[in-house]
Amino acid sequence: MRAFLTQIAKGAYRSDIEKRFIPLLEELIREHIVKESGKTVKLNERYRAGTIDLLPSGTAFVEIIGAKGRDLLVEPKNLHGAKNGDYVIVRRLFGKAGRPSAKVVKIAQPAFVYSVGYIKLTESGPIPFHIKTDLPMELKSSTEELETDTIFQVDNRTSKITVILGSLKDPKVDEKISLAIFDKQESFSEEAEAEARSWGDDVDASLYPERTDLRHLPFCTIDPVDAKDFDDAIFWDDKRGILYVAIADVSSYVTEDSAIDKEAKKRGFSIYFPHKSIPMLPRALSENICSLKPDVDRLAYVCRMELDKDSLEVKKHSFFEAVIRSKRRYNYDEIDGWFKKGLKECPQEEKQTLPFIFELKKVTDRLRQKRLKKGYDFRSTEVRMELDEEQNLLSTRIEESTPSHRLIEECMLLANKAAAEHFDYGLFRVHEPPAPKRIEKLVDELGKIGIYTEESIEDFHSLVLSLQKEARKMDIEPYVDQLIIQTQKQASYSAENLGHFGLGFERYTHFTSPIRRYSDLTVHRLLKTLQSGDESKREYLLRNIEPLCIKISELEREATRVEWDFMARKYARWAQSHNEETLHAVVVEAAQIPAATTDAPIVGMRLFCDKSDLLLFDKIEAKVNIVHLPQAKIFVLVEQTKHLLEEK
Repeated sequence: MRAFLTQIAKGAYRSDIEKRFIPLLEELIREHIVKESGKTVKLNERYRAGTIDLLPSGTAFVEIIGAKGRDLLVEPKNLHGAKNGDYVIVRRLFGKAGRPSAKVVKIAQPAFVYSVGYIKLTESGPIPFHIKTDLPMELKSSTEELETDTIFQVDNRTSKITVILGSLKDPKVDEKISLAIFDKQESFSEEAEAEARSWGDDVDASLYPERTDLRHLPFCTIDPVDAKDFDDAIFWDDKRGILYVAIADVSSYVTEDSAIDKEAKKRGFSIYFPHKSIPMLPRALSENICSLKPDVDRLAYVCRMELDKDSLEVKKHSFFEAVIRSKRRYNYDEIDGWFKKGLKECPQEEKQTLPFIFELKKVTDRLRQKRLKKGYDFRSTEVRMELDEEQNLLSTRIEESTPSHRLIEECMLLANKAAAEHFDYGLFRVHEPPAPKRIEKLVDELGKIGIYTEESIEDFHSLVLSLQKEARKMDIEPYVDQLIIQTQKQASYSAENLGHFGLGFERYTHFTSPIRRYSDLTVHRLLKTLQSGDESKREYLLRNIEPLCIKISELEREATRVEWDFMARKYARWAQSHNEETLHAVVVEAAQIPAATTDAPIVGMRLFCDKSDLLLFDKIEAKVNIVHLPQAKIFVLVEQTKHLLEEK
C-alpha cells in the first residue's frame, strides 16, 4: 500500500498501478481525491497520503508519504475510525493557527489486513480470540461449529474468516500461523508454475551463441549444507588477479509483468524456516533451471573483476551474460575442514577448485581487514534450529561466521559494490548513520554496567571498537553487539544513493541473490538495459523504482518477522514440554518486566522474568512458570542471579 500511495502522491502512469489497487484508484478518482490527466494519475493538491500515529490522548499525526512537509495533526473528531498504523488519505484543513492539520477522508488500508484467531474456552463458552493480543475478536463469520484451539485467518476489512489453518495442539500449524499473519502463500498460481516448468530442466548452450562461454573455468559453489538454490558461483584466477562472480541469470527466465514476475514482486524475498523454504520463485526455477548446480550447463550473469594485488582495489570490472558449468558444489563445513587440513591431502578430483580457493582466501582475508577499517564486525547471533518430523524443536546452535563464510561474503561484497557503480539513480542498498541521541543513550546504558570508553561519540567507528574490546573482556560481546546494532538505523532499499554506513561503502547495491531477492533481479534488469542501450526499458524500470524500493523494504521486514514468529512458536512449545529444566540466560532488557535470552540448554529463547530488579546482562537461572502458546510468550521464575559488576 505504501508503494501505491507513493505513486499517486508523486504522480504515476495509470498503466503502472498494480492491478489489485485499480478498484481503489477508480474510487479515489470518482471522489475527486485523485485527478486523472491523460495517461497519468496524481493526488489532488488538497489531499495527502500517509500513516496514522495515534497518541494515548486520542490525537493523531499523519506521517506523510510521497511528499515533503511536516506531519499533519488530526484531532480525535477528524479520525473517522482510523486506528494506529492505518494507511489513510487526509484532506488538509486551512484557516487554523498553529500546526498544519487535516481530517481523514478515507482509510486506504488498515495497519494489519489479516490477523489470526483461535477458539478459546472461557467461562462463557468457546469464544474467538486474537492470537497476538489475546483479546476477543468480533467476527461476522459463525464460529459455533469450531472446536476449542481451532486456528483461523481473518480478513480485518470484512471481519470474516478466510481459511481454517488447523489446531493449536498440532506443532505443524505453526508455519501456517506465521505465514497467515502476514498473508504469505507457499503455493504459486497455476500460470506461474506452468511458466516455470516450460523452461525444462536443461540448458542447451548451442542456443546461446551470443553468450560468453566460460564452461572451461572451474567455477564452484559454497553454500550451507541444506541449501537447494545455488545462485552464486566463484572462480579466482590467481595468476592474473581476476575474480569471477557468476550469478544465476534469473532475468533471462523471468520477464517483466509475467505471471512469475508478479508473484515474485508480491513476495519480494524467499522465507526460510528451519525445515523448509517458502521461495520467491517457483521451485522449477529456484531449485532447478536457475540454480547453479554442479556438472550441468547454466545461464549466468557474471561480474569479472581485475584486482590490483598490492592495493586490492578493483582496477576494472565488467558484467556480461555467460554459460558456465560449476565443477563442484561445496558446503561451508567442507571448506572449513579443508582450511584446517591444508592442501597436502587434496585428492585429484579437487585439484581444479581447492587450490584457487586457498589462494582466494589470502585475498579475501586482506580485503576484510581493509574493509573493517571503515566498516563493522559484529558477532553473529543467528540461531539455527533442528526440528523433528513432527516439527518439534530438538536443538539449537548459533550460526558462526567461519573462514568459508567470510570468503564468500567478501566476494559478494565486491560484486555488489561493482554493480552499484553503474547508476546514480536506481536501486541501492542503503544504511544511514545512527542518530547522535541514540549513541548517547547506548553509552549511558553500558556505562551503568561498567563498560566505559574514552572515545568521542562523533567517531562512532572508534567508539564501537572500544566498546567491543571492553565487552570481550567481560565475555558479553555478542550481547553488546546486539545493543550496538539496535542503536543503528535499519538497512533498506532506496532509489537514491545514501551510502552504506555499516559496511563503510559509499555506494552499494544487491546483485548476487536474484533467486531469493527481488531487489537483485531488478538490479540485473537495470544493468542489462544500460549495457544494451535500451532507453525505453530503462525509463520504464526507473519511473517506478522509488515505490518499488519502498515496497521491497517493507517485504524484507515482513519476511524477517515471519521467520522470527515461527521460531518464537517453536521455543514456546519446547518450553511447555521442558518446564522442569533449569534455563541459563542473560538479561537483555532491564525494563519493568525484564527480558532475557537463553544460552543453555536451548539458545536464543526469549524469557519474561518475574523479578523487576534485574540489571542489564545479569546472568540468571530460571524455570518456566507460564507458557502462552497463542502469543508464543514464555514467563519464568528466576531462581538465581549473578550480577555482571560482581563478576568484574
